[in-house]
Amino acid sequence: MKNFCLIMMMLASFLLFQTMASADENAKQQEAVATMDEVVVTATKTKELRKDVPNSIILIDDLDIKESPATSVGDLLGCESGLDWRTRGNYGGAAEGIHIRGMGSDGTQILVNGITVNSPSLGSADTGKIPTNNIERIEIVKGSGSVLYGSGAMGGIVNIITKSPKRDQTDLKLSAGYGSENTYQTSAEHGMFFLGDLGYYITASTSGTDGFRDNADHEQNDMSLKFELDKGEKLNISLYADYIDRQSGSPGPETPPGTTLFSVRGIPVYNSESASLLNEQNETDKHLVLKIKSKPLAWLGLNFQTDYTDMKSDFYLRYYDGWTPGNLPGSSSETINQIFGVEGNAEITPFKNATLLAGIQYKKYDWKNTSLTLDGFGNGTSQLKGENDLYTTGIFGEAQYRPNKYIKGIIGLRHEDHSIFGSKVLPRYGLIINPVETTTLKINIGKHFKAPTPNDLFWPKEDWGWGWGAEGNANLKPETGMHSDISIEQTLLDKKIFLSLTYFKWDIEDKIEWALDGTIYRPDNLSEYEADGWELGTKIGPFNNMTLALDYTYTDAKEKKAGGVERKARYTSNIFFKAALTYWFDFGMDLTTIVRYTGKRPAVYALATDKTPETVLSGYWMVDLKANQKIGENWTLSCQLNNLFNKGYDTYSENFRDQFGASTLSYYSGAGRSVFLSLDYQF
Repeated sequence: MKNFCLIMMMLASFLLFQTMASADENAKQQEAVATMDEVVVTATKTKELRKDVPNSIILIDDLDIKESPATSVGDLLGCESGLDWRTRGNYGGAAEGIHIRGMGSDGTQILVNGITVNSPSLGSADTGKIPTNNIERIEIVKGSGSVLYGSGAMGGIVNIITKSPKRDQTDLKLSAGYGSENTYQTSAEHGMFFLGDLGYYITASTSGTDGFRDNADHEQNDMSLKFELDKGEKLNISLYADYIDRQSGSPGPETPPGTTLFSVRGIPVYNSESASLLNEQNETDKHLVLKIKSKPLAWLGLNFQTDYTDMKSDFYLRYYDGWTPGNLPGSSSETINQIFGVEGNAEITPFKNATLLAGIQYKKYDWKNTSLTLDGFGNGTSQLKGENDLYTTGIFGEAQYRPNKYIKGIIGLRHEDHSIFGSKVLPRYGLIINPVETTTLKINIGKHFKAPTPNDLFWPKEDWGWGWGAEGNANLKPETGMHSDISIEQTLLDKKIFLSLTYFKWDIEDKIEWALDGTIYRPDNLSEYEADGWELGTKIGPFNNMTLALDYTYTDAKEKKAGGVERKARYTSNIFFKAALTYWFDFGMDLTTIVRYTGKRPAVYALATDKTPETVLSGYWMVDLKANQKIGENWTLSCQLNNLFNKGYDTYSENFRDQFGASTLSYYSGAGRSVFLSLDYQF
């Protein structure tokens, strides 16, 4: 199956390039492409044309998702300029983080229908959890978003908007697929208006894989439900809920060459592929969000949202104790995060071409952690419990005014009150210049912040033995800084060509990091980070049954440790490049080819005073392909091939300790070549 799919895709790629000059455009060509005329709702929490938003914007619709060979939401986002998708490699449950413009993944706020899905404990969101089958649209807003969205929106916001029922239409889709590494996925979705203005959309899916090495298996079950009462602008009420359940092995890094199977009392501990054959994790996420939108008057829009999140994670850890041969001590840790949020805002149009948005946002976090120490036989010996809560209240306002068609100004302010560190005031300024209809110059400057996580603040004091341990720090300050960018966007040939060029610069002070304080690991405000760079994006088409996208990002990210020197930031490449080509054949096939390059990245510095990294991860090219073939009116056969040339590359590094106590720097490798075939039925 693998060779047949490879041959067919290579043949289809050859035919694509041979037929680019074909004359007839099919229906796809008439669809709107990403231009400055598209409507965006995330950047200002109100409906705005792309050219009226000072931020750099990326828009992805359900058709883009269908055509993309991306294996996950993170993989999909990682194809865009300024976004770096990082994962700890080739196992099914590896966390997937999105880094915008070289910032950490905890500097990107990921939303689903307006509710934050970032883990409060970690600060970052695992985009590998988010199902793709229920996504209608994704809006990526780069630049500081803290004025409207609060903590964690330092690099930007990714808002995932799920599918809604459609008027006079019944949606039904069934999908099933199977691929290499015993990867499988089945899904179903259905939506309709069933009682006048009341409709629903429901999705469910199950997926799994064995991964590329031992203890790399993964299984996920998820479902979502959206009810919507749509009475137009006068009143729209939506209630969205989802449930995600995941179980995964945690194999750790790949072991060094020459490592052989090691067992204790007949229990395999590690082997030639995986640093751990025993560790595993289980996660359950639940979200509920109620949104009410109303425009009772021509000059007044009202929005209300209340949401609830319940996140539970269990981590099971076992390791070899060389001090007492035959023992496999470890720990079992359960963390529960419960978040309640409420927000209300009003959009006021006091006079023509002027808008004022004013609102208040409240969030309450309840955090619980239970850690159980395991003896050499896996039995519980002692238990630690931590339980705390915190709250945050943000009052924000943003004013926009366009005196004429050539210029628009934006100014915003947020006052954030946090129960731990006190208050912060965050300004934002934006300027938009339209010298001609097809050209937009954007300037965006904003202050940002990220609050310390409950893990950072409240982690109970752990005793690891031999005088070592870990503990949270309730005296942490928030990370703060500025993010600014200037962009020029241009459309040509009746909006069939879209060009964008952006220069960005940001800094972070009081970066929180865990470090050894005597014999205790605890977090502190230890570092500073900064970066500047360029983003160049080009989208061409559709022309002659084809679209082409080219994106280039240059990022110069630096870190400065306490008492250390300024040096290149770890795991951040200077160069990212992407080329995506989609071609639609007259016989009902579409073929997408994506080529990506990631440059080399510093991985490990031996000392805080070192400017030169001890270890550098090599740059690499990746090629992914996907073909969709329509069969009759309702069926689609898809064949997807990722990492076409089976390119080996590393994503992160970590020390591996063997049974003799020897520590070796090891690596998390990226996923190898994979093939996936699927069949969809859509009514």
